[in-house]
Amino acid sequence: MSSIADLADRLWQADQERQPVPPIAGVGEIRTLADAYAIQTANVARRLAAGERIIGHKVGLTSLAMQQQLGVDQPDFGVITDRMTIGSGGTLHLHELIAPRIEAEFAFTLAREIGANPTLDEVRAAIDSVAVALEIIDSRIADWRIGLLDTVADNASSARIVVGPWRQATDDILNEIIAATLSLRLDDEQVASGRGDAVLGDPLEAVRWLVDALGNFGATLEEGDVILAGAVHASVPLTGDHDWTAVADGFEPVTITTKG
Repeated sequence: MSSIADLADRLWQADQERQPVPPIAGVGEIRTLADAYAIQTANVARRLAAGERIIGHKVGLTSLAMQQQLGVDQPDFGVITDRMTIGSGGTLHLHELIAPRIEAEFAFTLAREIGANPTLDEVRAAIDSVAVALEIIDSRIADWRIGLLDTVADNASSARIVVGPWRQATDDILNEIIAATLSLRLDDEQVASGRGDAVLGDPLEAVRWLVDALGNFGATLEEGDVILAGAVHASVPLTGDHDWTAVADGFEPVTITTKG
């Protein structure tokens, strides 16, 4: 029977060799969300041992569009490290990944730690800055045949993030992003869009959900952490030799070029 360690090894090798593996949910000892997060934690520990540094978290599956696309019914979270970041205007070579997809999201940084069981007002007061972002997700599970346990074990299918220029958070801005439309453009063509309230009704609700979820593992969000709140639309397959841009009124755009 495959142990948690064995399944973590399987996903780690898939990532290192860029060769996907079959779904792991229900295989061996992975039966619960706690099992899946244990696998995620084991492979994050490998990243840290290799010199990576945790800079924040991503919340995934926060919009109905993404839940329907992947056949799940609740959010999840993954860890963001410094080596997962690409500067806006940078380039991603697709041979680095397996089957990447791209999403437009709102991102936040924190001015202070958020305590356990926060109210939405407490979350709002802790936000330091806001930006539009691109998240590149990827699956080490073949053909994206994933359920909730598969994606959680696979660090919430995370791969890369690209964050645009930060804008200092104010009450007005945090209210505006709820109804703001965030659009994804492929070269000069809009290919997907969604409003901020597609993310649990308010992107800050994703941050509050994350605080509670991390609390179940004895972890917290701290000053300076970067948080991606989740896609406002269904993910789009990433293809090479294109420019991808996320735009929202009142924010500077964020862009990445893909090659391969």
